[in-house]
Amino acid sequence: MLLDDTPSVILDEDTHPQQTSSLSTPEDGLLLDAYSNTVIDVAERVGPAVVKLDIRKGGKPAGSGSGVILSPDGLVLTNSHVAQGTARVSVQTQDGHHFDARLIGDDPDTDLALVHIEQPVSLPSARLGNSSLLRRGQVAIAIGNPLGFEATVTTGVISALGRSLRAKSGRLIDDVIQTDAALNPGNSGGPLVSTLGEVIGINTAVIMGAQGICFAVASNTASFVMGQLIRHGRVRRASIGIAAQQAVIARRVQMAAGIDQGVGVMIATAEAGGPADSAGLLMGDIIVALDGRRVAAVDDLIRLLGEERIGRSTRFDVLRNGKPRSLDVMPRERQGS
Repeated sequence: MLLDDTPSVILDEDTHPQQTSSLSTPEDGLLLDAYSNTVIDVAERVGPAVVKLDIRKGGKPAGSGSGVILSPDGLVLTNSHVAQGTARVSVQTQDGHHFDARLIGDDPDTDLALVHIEQPVSLPSARLGNSSLLRRGQVAIAIGNPLGFEATVTTGVISALGRSLRAKSGRLIDDVIQTDAALNPGNSGGPLVSTLGEVIGINTAVIMGAQGICFAVASNTASFVMGQLIRHGRVRRASIGIAAQQAVIARRVQMAAGIDQGVGVMIATAEAGGPADSAGLLMGDIIVALDGRRVAAVDDLIRLLGEERIGRSTRFDVLRNGKPRSLDVMPRERQGS
């Protein structure tokens, strides 16, 4: 469409001397160099601590992934979905050395696992950063072995914080980092690194078919899980021995009970002799709070039943036939994953 009524303006040096045809300036080059040098520095410092893991089951290859060495004596953090189900792992360092490792423990609920190199070693290691200090837009660098291409470095930014991701066990992994640093199969278990050279996440998942929607388990979660696996070989969590589902609380029931909560968690079954059964919780009871903290979904209940509640009396606020009741339950340690 021609806009005949609009006067033409010729932009030349005489009318706009301040304009320039250059699309870049020397300062742009300096900024690019600074960015490149930062990424290069991180790759050179952290890269030697990133390893390739080869998994064998029944003497046959069963997959591969990445991991990051977090102590010079060969403690390697990776994904549960990489190392789960095998006691033996082959570790290859960036300089081509091969080592045998054993699985110390894995936690499917956070998709993290810890393996230890069996030979006496002194290897380059990385350090975990504090993921609570991260900000959206911050540069993120992924290092790993995607599709078998070893020591691959990709960059992007932290796209979002505080995401939740469903683990294979069915439990929600909280405080997950979303990044657009390119990840592919084989990156699993490798580190997401800050420009300070600190591991801020363990790469765990991508949304297939999307453009740059990738996820990493936050380093603070990894630090907690790593400590538990070293001490116990597993992550200790509490259980009260029930199967449950989300339930809607009718408005009239809310008003009669004096609560302002539209959903809770209804007990579908209670294990005979289990903590809930022993405390007097019944099938059909709707849990609305645990030690005063609101429970609106099964994920809330699972999240609140942490290690600190094992063997400690915990108050459960429930609705039974629409009437509020409080019972003290003594959670026990959850068995299995």
